[in-house]
Amino acid sequence: MSTQIHPLASVHPEAKIAEGVKIGPFCLVGPHVSIGSGTELISHVVVEGHTTIGKNNKFSQFCSIGAPPQDNSYKGEPTQTIIGDGNNFREYVSIHRGTLKQDGKTVIGNNSLFMASCHIAHDCTIGDNVSFVNAVMLAGHVNIGNRVIIGGSTAISQFVSLGRGAYIGGGSAIDRDIPNFCTAYGNRVRLKGINIIGLKRQGHDKAIISEVVDFYRTMESSALAPRAFISHPELMAEFSNNPIVKEISEFIKKSEIGIAPFMIG
Repeated sequence: MSTQIHPLASVHPEAKIAEGVKIGPFCLVGPHVSIGSGTELISHVVVEGHTTIGKNNKFSQFCSIGAPPQDNSYKGEPTQTIIGDGNNFREYVSIHRGTLKQDGKTVIGNNSLFMASCHIAHDCTIGDNVSFVNAVMLAGHVNIGNRVIIGGSTAISQFVSLGRGAYIGGGSAIDRDIPNFCTAYGNRVRLKGINIIGLKRQGHDKAIISEVVDFYRTMESSALAPRAFISHPELMAEFSNNPIVKEISEFIKKSEIGIAPFMIG
């Protein structure tokens, strides 16, 4: 595969461009950028800062990748943006580099779809196989697990975590953590149930899924808060052998900002 750089693109001579990369007209690639083989920048894409992009990614027109963070504490430090393989970034997606407030990295995983006008702020960590519908907005320090789906025009505030397999309805405003395989929506966000379809797609047994649903409903109807509920061995005994329940429980234990409340009615 030969590298193709359009004559109207501006690629710094110190940028590391692998074989098979395609860079279209009016793209701008800075000196500290590394782009892996098979990646395509269609047109008008800006990649700056200390940015590493893996293989077989596609960036549609007007994406802004590795820009300085929108944080007054940032003073030009050489923080990073790291992007994995096989992602599709549609029009006007913006991803900002990290800050020294965390580990100096904004990290995107593999094989994900980011639809038009999504924004990923500084110090975010995004897993693999996620889907962001149009205009999803992440503030700084947000963590998104693998196989999360987020509906359009959803806004997520700082330090929020979404567990693996979570499903978020469109137009939500998220200011609390969402456990693994839970569904949630609303402004402010509320837990709605279990992402049964997501569990089925990952090949989990019907009995396991039914038990996860029973766990959720029991916890929801309890007078105890989720963290208190999972801390009672007698309440958790019947779910002790369920791997998904264990995963959800560990997420709840580690939550620092608290779990979103349950939907009422």
